[in-house]
Amino acid sequence: MAEKPTAAFVLSLIGGIFILLGAIVVMALASVIGSLMLIGGGDPNLAYLYGAVGLIFAILVLVGAVMLWMKPQQHVMWGVVVLLFSLFSIITTGGFFIGLILGLIGGILGIAWKAPAPMAPGMAPPMMPPSMPPP
Repeated sequence: MAEKPTAAFVLSLIGGIFILLGAIVVMALASVIGSLMLIGGGDPNLAYLYGAVGLIFAILVLVGAVMLWMKPQQHVMWGVVVLLFSLFSIITTGGFFIGLILGLIGGILGIAWKAPAPMAPGMAPPMMPPSMPPP
């Protein structure tokens, strides 16, 4: 069993990157289409707001992923952070939905991860048999 939740970290990190890219695309499209929204009577700042919220969610997912790796003893708390903010990212395309799915899976794996059992004092890890007898 691994000493750190590696799978949860990797999936959460990739999901956070996709959510970040989705937020950047939303903000880029907002700047391109912003003038058209003024003509139609809409508010161009609303699209920027969606992009900014997406950036905040992406940063929080990325922080949760890094903290899963740095502080594995707090895996439940950081798994919940990744899970919730990945789920919240659905309002800003969820990182093209790939980031949403990867973040959800990574958060669930972070919550479900079990730390390896500590060894009793004086116990040594099992020795591997030598491949060749000593000369």
